Amino acid sequence: MKEIIVKNYKETEGIQQGEGKNNFTVKPVIPAEGVNKCSANFVEVAPGNTAYGYHWHEANEEVFYIISGEASVKTEDGEIHLKQGDAIFFPADVKGSHVISNPSETEKLVYLDFGTANRPDIVHFTGTKAGMAVSEDGKVHMFGK
Repeated sequence: MKEIIVKNYKETEGIQQGEGKNNFTVKPVIPAEGVNKCSANFVEVAPGNTAYGYHWHEANEEVFYIISGEASVKTEDGEIHLKQGDAIFFPADVKGSHVISNPSETEKLVYLDFGTANRPDIVHFTGTKAGMAVSEDGKVHMFGK
């Protein structure tokens, strides 16, 4: 995609993902078919919920920027608490293991999730034998369930 994109998280259509307490809304900044070198999504997480599960990437780095609310991020080194205006970087390595949750009882967490879009990529669900492979064409293949 070779065009400028402007999105506002309050006006962007969301896609509900996950189930149970791992339930969140993704609002793409860059449409999936336009992702080439980087990806960016607004993510909304309701009080008490998490997004994406505890994982790390072999090929992609990520940065989360907290737009509103507060977050608790589980990492290999322990919990990190974030507030509006904070940013956190995750390297492409097991040391970049993370899962973000919303510890609030009342306020929605909204953050920008952006990073590299290297394909193929292998995503490992930390502490399990499960994961997923993202092929060059963007298809997701689950393994080790």
